[in-house]
Parts: sequence; C-alpha cells; structure tokens
Amino acid sequence: MKNKLVLINEQKMSKMVLRLAHEILESTSNYENIVLIGIKTRGEPLSNRIKAIMESVKNIQIPVGTIDITFHRDDFSNKFITPKLGPSKISFDLADKEVILVDDVLYTGRTIRAAMDEIFSFGRPKSIKLAVLVDRGHRELPIRPDFIGKNFPTKLEEHIVVNLSEIDGKDEIIKVVK
Repeated sequence: MKNKLVLINEQKMSKMVLRLAHEILESTSNYENIVLIGIKTRGEPLSNRIKAIMESVKNIQIPVGTIDITFHRDDFSNKFITPKLGPSKISFDLADKEVILVDDVLYTGRTIRAAMDEIFSFGRPKSIKLAVLVDRGHRELPIRPDFIGKNFPTKLEEHIVVNLSEIDGKDEIIKVVK
C-alpha cells in the first residue's frame, strides 16, 4: 500500500521556480554566457519555465537545450530492460558557456553524473551549475546543487514525485511512502 502526501501545490511550485530563476540571474553578471540544459523528462519543462522568467525579468535571450542521459546511465543493465534512447538537443556551442543543468529531483547524484557525461560529448563549457526543484538527500556521489527550490529530506522507503502540467496535467510535489 502506498501513502501519498502532497507537499507542494501549484502556487507554491510557481514561487519555487520563480525563486530559482532569480537566484540563477543573481549568480552572474554576464547573462550572455548562460545556457540552460534540462534533463529529460521533467528537467526539460522546468528549464523552459526558468528561461521564460529570466527573459522577462532581464529582457535577454537564453539558449535552452535538452539532454537524454539514457546512454550514460550506470544502472539500466541491472534492470533487465532495454533502454529507450531519445535525442539530446543542444543547438548551440558550449565553449566558454556557463551551463545551468536543470532537473526535478536530486537523489543519489547518478543522473547528474550521467548528464555531465552527455554535456561533455557536446563540448567543454566554462562551468556547470546544478538547479533542482527538490533535493531529497541520500547522495552516493559527491554532487551538490547550486540552486535548490526546496529540501525534502526523505527516508529510503520514501520517494518524491514531481508532477508538471506539461507532462502530468497538474503541478504538484508528492511524497510517496511504500
């Protein structure tokens, strides 16, 4: 039996994304070098939301890309499944860019490690910073976010699920206990 608890509703999530966008803008003075890259699946719409806010606040154009980390995962061979590869879409040069990598939930750090491998296959950016909507803890790798919407420390048997209107029809963050 699964127990679900809504932690964040649509209004609170909107404020979290707004705050992330402002924190990213405040972290640099050279907006021309910033690019956003969302990790499929939910990092993609989150990066587009952050882009829209940043562009409206500063009247600038921010390039956005999407990466699929399936090829770089270190766990799919253990799941007896064939990975479904999707294309990464980065249509701009990464040289000397400040990449803001965007994802919904940070857990062990393995997804982020795979994402960095994929980014480097497109070029060598000046830096990579990590923006996540939720940090739930339990890191297995030395990865830490630079921008965090909210920390939700969890037990190992608990999971954080982010629902986004672009994919799931509504915005909310849920804690699921198995």
